[in-house]
Amino acid sequence: MKIKRHLSSLFIMLVLFSCTNEKKETSSKALKLWYNQPADATVKDSPDGWKDDPEWLKALPLGNGSLGLMVFGDVNKERIQLNEESMWSGSVDVNDNPVAKEAQAKIRQLLFEGKYKEATELTNKTQICVGKGSGHGNGAEVPFGCFQTLGDLWIENGKTTGYENYYRELDLNDAVVRVKYLQDGVNYQREIFTSQPDQAMVARFTADKMGQISFKCSMSRPERFKTYSENDQLVMSGALSDGKGGNGLQYMARLKAVCKNGSVSYTDSTVIVENADEVVLFLTASTDYVLSYPEYKGREYEKITNENIERAISRPYQELLDTHKKEYQAYFNRVSIDLTPENNINFATDQRVIDFKKTKSDPHLVELLFQYGRYLLISSSRPGTLPANLQGIWANKIQTPWNGDYHTDVNVEMNYWPAEVTNLSEMHLPLFDLIESLVKPGEKTAQVQYGNKGWVIHPITNVWGYTSPGEMASWGMHTGGSAWICSHIGEHYLFTDDKDFLRRMYPVLKGAVEFYLDWLVADPKTGKLVSGPAVSPENSFIAPDGSRSQISMGPAHDQQVIWQLFSDFIFASEELELENTTVQEVKQAINLLAGPQIGSDGRLMEWAEEFPEVEPGHRHISHLFALHPGRQISLENTPELAKAAQKSLDYRIANGGGHTGWSAAWLISQYARLNQAEKAKESLNTVLEKSTSPNLFGLHPPFQMDANFGATAGIAEMLIQSHDETIHLLPALPFEWTTGEVKGLLARGGFEVDIKWRDNELVEAVIYSKTGTNCKIRYKEIEKEFNGNIGDCIKLHAADYK
Repeated sequence: MKIKRHLSSLFIMLVLFSCTNEKKETSSKALKLWYNQPADATVKDSPDGWKDDPEWLKALPLGNGSLGLMVFGDVNKERIQLNEESMWSGSVDVNDNPVAKEAQAKIRQLLFEGKYKEATELTNKTQICVGKGSGHGNGAEVPFGCFQTLGDLWIENGKTTGYENYYRELDLNDAVVRVKYLQDGVNYQREIFTSQPDQAMVARFTADKMGQISFKCSMSRPERFKTYSENDQLVMSGALSDGKGGNGLQYMARLKAVCKNGSVSYTDSTVIVENADEVVLFLTASTDYVLSYPEYKGREYEKITNENIERAISRPYQELLDTHKKEYQAYFNRVSIDLTPENNINFATDQRVIDFKKTKSDPHLVELLFQYGRYLLISSSRPGTLPANLQGIWANKIQTPWNGDYHTDVNVEMNYWPAEVTNLSEMHLPLFDLIESLVKPGEKTAQVQYGNKGWVIHPITNVWGYTSPGEMASWGMHTGGSAWICSHIGEHYLFTDDKDFLRRMYPVLKGAVEFYLDWLVADPKTGKLVSGPAVSPENSFIAPDGSRSQISMGPAHDQQVIWQLFSDFIFASEELELENTTVQEVKQAINLLAGPQIGSDGRLMEWAEEFPEVEPGHRHISHLFALHPGRQISLENTPELAKAAQKSLDYRIANGGGHTGWSAAWLISQYARLNQAEKAKESLNTVLEKSTSPNLFGLHPPFQMDANFGATAGIAEMLIQSHDETIHLLPALPFEWTTGEVKGLLARGGFEVDIKWRDNELVEAVIYSKTGTNCKIRYKEIEKEFNGNIGDCIKLHAADYK
């Protein structure tokens, strides 16, 4: 082993130990979002779907993948805002444009000739969807549809008196919201959770004096609902708009109260509890939606809600709670992080967020944000559910911002960046279910829109199999959507070595590849294969003819995502020992792809030519996909391109870039890949300082869940990387995180990693092999080979000496 001298004139020695079958445990630390006041349930939500509701952003989220809650914790009038994963308006709609393919050769000719104005006009005339598309993010009443609130559960105690000693928390260690307060000489407590095993909300109300619990409950939503009593349950049901003037998806929620002493009665609008010692509320919800093209219907939602509630009420409360904790903690407890030696929970969470704007320093808040992202992914994406959308599973509107859909030009992918590295591979599975469901409609789009084989999607999709372009070419002609989302197939396999999964998804990869093999054309100037007409997501440039344009041939982003798809397909074929004509075609095409280029100013080029940007500080950094989350550019293998990528990042930020929550979160990982620890930390600071709500929800603004997921992934990327077939330990450790420890992170190749450091230097790392794969391990300039069997591990101890 070669040991290189550091600038500090110190050496670091790594020592190998055997630790086969050693028991691995993660540490438990106080991880609570807590507050000394409620969110105000009496304030009405704004009817404007694009405007955040301040009190809702103080409520605390719960979820089991299919049922989501936002608990306000108000005293006299409690509000629990409800969500169900499939509450989508709209329906299947055919928006492929049959005249599009006839015009594509002409558009390409115009672009190659530099006639961007004419090309843009023809693109807008022929390439956009033929229907109403997404309604520009106002899809509640068009066929594209919108993810919507299920409604609200209201709990009113009839009192007007004040209260004291108020405390409210969300404990990430057990996924339970607790509320405590003193009112009229009685100590009250609420305990609320959403059980995945029992598919129900369970909410227990207790008091320290007998017979003190009385309240009435009701359920409502802004539209399209009715309530009635049935079998000692309060039921809310209805049908959402199909966007075509009729009824679409049907839904139901059921509520039941079980009391210790006291009484319960039901009307068609309320549940009335009187003089109870203890009350447990049970709520279940479902729709008739099924993720199955082309019907998307058939779930027995009435039966499901009834069976779930009957099963839940048949079990003791403590058993329900214990079962919930066991299932949830099996995921959450896999990873622990410690950036500060103290629990340091003396300040309420909302105050910590306010203070951070001044101090720019709070390692415990960073720990909390990291684990909160993991918590939110567990809560909004479980095996067998729909994947987390733009708002995870939590939305309080009829018209949710951007329809609460799946944007494939960074957002839905960012949702799943933390899944593998933070040891939540199972949470990744719903994304693959969605991808598979898009193949059939995507094949129709590929054939009708382009005359191509394979399948394709564009920048937006939904639960109804939408694969057509958007209604405006400026953003809707993102033809790289299927390539980008398919990169998650390769990522999941690299982390898990699950060949059954790879076999399942291989036809999906192959179909995506077939589309791009037909789509790519040779640039007459260079002979290289380029994509187009296409956009660099949502960005614009000034063309040589003076026009403002988005459409071009060979934008860097398309080239990079297609390279990643081709590379993953070749690798998957080798892993499965498959050889076919498509593999041979891809091996030829990948060598002819136009690759990343460096401009005259040293920056990585966003388009095939050096166009001036309309917005030098644009929020998207799509041309840096190859650096992260892609694997085409790295410090070790392509240092000149990595240097150019950093210049691009620095330029974006200098001109106002990274100003949205998700964009700043992406910059964390980008700078981490460049080993720029302090710049990565600055981007993390930006997320916390400018784009974090009192309840730690990320803001675009408005609220988007991707900032949370992107921040969690970015923090992990600062501590461990494995994108270039080497496990990098502490590649971007900022100075502020002087001493710390992280356990349970995953690395590609099937490794689980624990790292401990002190005085900003590695103390110990333990790498566990889950698949028996060989790897290289790097800390700074030092590299070590690890050749082990399944269950083996290597301990690395660093000792500084002069």
